[in-house]
Amino acid sequence: MTTMLQETRAVPAPTADDVRRGELAAFLRSRRERVSPERAGLPRGPRRRTPGLRREEVAHLAAVGVTWYTWLEQARDIKVSPQVLDAVSRALQLDRSERSHLFALAGAIDPLPETDCPGVSADLRMMLEQLEPFPACIQNSRYDILAYNRTYSALMCDLDKLPPEERNCMWLAFTNEEVRATFVDREETIGAMAAKFRAAMAEHLADPAWEHLLAKLLRASPEFRVLWARHEVAPVTAYRVRTLWHARTGELRLNHTSLWTGPHPGGRVVTFTPADEETRTRLTALTRATTS
Repeated sequence: MTTMLQETRAVPAPTADDVRRGELAAFLRSRRERVSPERAGLPRGPRRRTPGLRREEVAHLAAVGVTWYTWLEQARDIKVSPQVLDAVSRALQLDRSERSHLFALAGAIDPLPETDCPGVSADLRMMLEQLEPFPACIQNSRYDILAYNRTYSALMCDLDKLPPEERNCMWLAFTNEEVRATFVDREETIGAMAAKFRAAMAEHLADPAWEHLLAKLLRASPEFRVLWARHEVAPVTAYRVRTLWHARTGELRLNHTSLWTGPHPGGRVVTFTPADEETRTRLTALTRATTS
């Protein structure tokens, strides 16, 4: 009789990716169990054993396959796009910090800008307020508007009423009619903006957030598609005079200045100071109108 010796194989230690996928799966399960059907706008129905949503309900709300979402919660090694993560985040009603955690665990870059960028300190926000009645904001290199004072919002449009993903100078310049109406020389202005955006994007070609914004602009604006096809580039101008027309005040001649808050290119404080006394008076009136 032959004795069979069974070899015991050592279980390999989990890799960093294994740990990350396990954390992602556990996080998704915990968030799913927290959302009730009523909160998600779904009927509770009979025989519900789960404390929150079922997997198939999350998949339905996020418009993804049930099998795919199940694999995600099982820590399977599958590819997850930023667009799908965005849909899952919305389905699970994640807040800003939870959404950031989701993208970090998935090893993906969130295509939507932060609503409260860590780089915008309380001191910078105070500085924006103190600059009134001069319009001022803080932008990143993608032209997302991260913070702004009252005069800047009044000059552009009511930024507080816009969702965070639409608070972007490129998006507003090509899709928001209220903002576009302020450009005295619109063709020159938007042409220069498209050229600067192309130059800035050269350093972010593989960045999902930049790709997401570019795709949105190409879909939404025939005007942008034409300009983008020209492949023109231009640097960010540190100082120049811009002429805008505002419905409340009339013509405004403004010195446009960018002050970088860190390594260039990156976050910057953008200010508009009056180029003449008449503009100074009109900016003061515009600021007062925001509080009346």
